[in-house]
Order: sequence, then C-alpha cells, then structure tokens
Amino acid sequence: MFDLEAILTTIAPEMLLAAAGLLGVTIGAIFGDRFNGISFKLGALVLFAAAVLAGYYWEGGRAFDGLVETTSFANFAKIVSFVAGGVALLMAEGFLRRHRTMRYEYSLLVIFAALGMGIILSATNFMTLYLGVETLSLSSYVLASFHRDSPRSAEAGLKYFVLGALASGLLLYGMSLVYGFTGSTSYEVIASSDASMGLMFGMVLMITGLAFKVSAAPMHVWTPDVYEGSPSPVVAFFATAPKMASMVVFAIVMYTAFPQAMAFDNWQMIIGIIAAASMLIGAIGALPQTNLKRLLGYSSIANMGYALVAVAAGVQFGAGSLLIFMTAYVIASLGLFGGVLSMRREGGMVENIDELSGLIRRQPGLATALTILLVSVSGFPLAFGFLGKLAVLEAGWNAGLMPLIIILVLSSVIAMYYYLRIVKIMWFDEQAEDFESVDAWVTLTVYVTALVSVALLIFINPLSELAASAAASLIS
Repeated sequence: MFDLEAILTTIAPEMLLAAAGLLGVTIGAIFGDRFNGISFKLGALVLFAAAVLAGYYWEGGRAFDGLVETTSFANFAKIVSFVAGGVALLMAEGFLRRHRTMRYEYSLLVIFAALGMGIILSATNFMTLYLGVETLSLSSYVLASFHRDSPRSAEAGLKYFVLGALASGLLLYGMSLVYGFTGSTSYEVIASSDASMGLMFGMVLMITGLAFKVSAAPMHVWTPDVYEGSPSPVVAFFATAPKMASMVVFAIVMYTAFPQAMAFDNWQMIIGIIAAASMLIGAIGALPQTNLKRLLGYSSIANMGYALVAVAAGVQFGAGSLLIFMTAYVIASLGLFGGVLSMRREGGMVENIDELSGLIRRQPGLATALTILLVSVSGFPLAFGFLGKLAVLEAGWNAGLMPLIIILVLSSVIAMYYYLRIVKIMWFDEQAEDFESVDAWVTLTVYVTALVSVALLIFINPLSELAASAAASLIS
C-alpha cells in the first residue's frame, strides 16, 4: 500500500535529490552553458536542504515493504555527508572556472552521487544497497575524469572505473552467495538465518567489495593515484562525503545483516586484519610522499583503518565512536583540501609540500588554520580529531581488541612525523614565492573548519550525546 507519510519519513532527502537532479538535467538541456554558474549554488542549496530534511525526519521510518529503512544512525551520516558534499561543491566553482571546465553537469553528478549515498544509508536489502552503490560509483567515475583535456584526470578516472568495476563484481557475487544460502536479500532475514560456510564466503566477498569503497587495504591501491590525478575539488568531495556514507554503510551491513555469533567472530577478525593493514600501509606509505594530494590519499587509507577499529568493536561499543571519528575526519579533510584549492601560482595549483615553505610569513592566518587541521587529523590533543581517535581507542579497549589498539598507536606515531613535517615546512623553512589570490569561499572554508575543530574539542558533549542517541537507534 502506498503510504506517503512513511515514504517521506524514510527517504525524503533522496526524493529531493532525485527531483533536483532530474530537473537540473532538463534545465541544463534547455539553457546549456547559461545554467553553468547558477547550477553550483543551486546544487549546494539542494544538498543543504537534503541535510535539513534528514535532521527533520531524525527518527526515520520504514517503507516499500522493508526495502528501505532509515534510523537516526543513518540520518546522522546523511547530514554530515550532504553538508560536506554541499561545501565541496561550492569550493569547486572557482577552480573549474579557472581551468575552463565549469559545466552544470558537475553539480548534477555531485547531486546524483549524494542520491546514491542516501540510498545505501537507507538500504535494508541487498538489491537496494547495490542500486545505491552503482548510483554513487557511476557518478564518481565521471567526476574523477571530469577534466577531459588532462591526461592525469583521464588516467585517474580509468583506474577508478576498472578497479571499481572489479569491486562491484565482488560485492555482487558475495550478495548472490548470501542469497543462495539464506534464500533472501533482506538484512533482517539474513540476520535470523543460521551461519554456514557458504554464508561466510559470501560475507567475505562483500567485505572485500565494501573495503574498496572506503579505500581500505588491500583494496586501497586506487586511492593515491586517483587523489593525485583527479581535479582537486573532486578529491575534496571523494575524501569527505562518500567516505562518511560508505564507512557507516559498512558498519550497518555488518551490524544488522551478520550479527550471528559465528558470523560476528569471523567478520570481526577479518575487519581487524583489514584495519591493521590499512593503518600501517597508510602511515608508512605517506612517509616518502612529496605531493600533498598523494600524501592525503595515504592519510585517508590510515584513517579508514582507524574507523574500521570502531566497526570491529561491534555495535555496542563501536557505533557511536564511528560517528564521532568520521565527523572529525570529514571536517579536517574539507579544510585541508580547501587549503590545497586556496594555493595557486602562475604555473598551476600548489601540490608539492615544499611549496608551502615559509607560509606563516606570507599568509599567517592560512598557515595557522592548516596547522590546526593537521593537528586534528593527526589526533594530537589540541583539536577535535583527538577526541575522535580517543573514541575509537576506547571502543577497541572495551571490545578487547588490544592488538589493534597497539597498531593504532604505532601508526599514529608514524603519521605524526609526516603531519609535523608539513607544519615545520610552513613555520620554519625559508619563504617561497607568494601565491595568487583565489576565491574567498575556499579560504573561508579553511578558516571555518579550523574553528569548528577547536570548538568541538571544547564543546563536545552535545555531539557525543547526539552520536550516542543515533547509535542507540541501531542497537534497538
């Protein structure tokens, strides 16, 4: 039976995004390039409105005979993902205009990618999940190669597409195995089924496919190349909104579809191994990097490893910690990529770490803000990122994951080196040549994210209570 109220409480943000995307395609077809400029602002407005709707329908609902169900846990991730997507879209406008690649299709692709994020977060059935995964993935492949005249961008898009297709195939094959041994694609039915060897094989294949989506080892190989080759605003989007949504979906699938004792014991060990590998590969791989975007790519791999520690801790200990950590990561990443976008010279964008030399003497405000964000993403106790990593440590401790805690601390110490190296270059090295001025919105984003990182360190209680409330909806 068609129940409009149930549909609205469940997928109102996705309905808005779908309608806006289709309307945008129609308007773009009619007005062409005249729609380019306004499309970015309207697209960001739609994403912010979708975040508001997710907050308005905070408790969520269930619709379409259980194909979709939204909880507070999913809505928390939707709010962060949609806001991050809107900010990343606004940051992209000036960059694309300077590179003469400003097209209304860009904002539409971001909207459709956000639609995919919303679908996977509300999915309670493998069919719905795969629909959302492909909606997000196909939009992302095009975004990665959006700068059509750039060989680097084309290469990044091709690598992302080929490896993404492999991961999607593994994910789909895993789903088919789970269906074959349980007779259903519903999370609820699968959760009530007896664990079996066939179910375990399907679950492992699904974990492999999901690991690609969050760039966790050993499915991480695309990340540094795609981060380096894709246009900077595209990477700012990839590093924030889809990462938040995909990691939360990873947790939802594990917590709700495979809670059986035998399945939990198996996937906890597998995810623990993936988390350990991600933390070490990300931390060590970043050490020799000289390209800032490539370094942030390895940093992302390490941070996804930290987040997977919270997933491995289980729903009782890890759900709330995961939301806090991922929120801290998204805020810091938005600011850091805003920093990349705010630095430009006549020869092109500033991407080499050494080009930041003496930044404190040229732009003290920007250097200070970037320092705060680097401190936050490193987990040093002067910004919000410290509380995010502390929440993950506490979750791992409560779940008895001591080997992972040791690796987390070790990789954090290694990572501290390359973060502090950037700070040292900005504050103490000889001054390099000045940057050209860029649009104020990007620089404002850097300052705001730095201030938010400090503010949330001091006023963490409301966010912690909100995350705990969201996690409780998943447990119940």
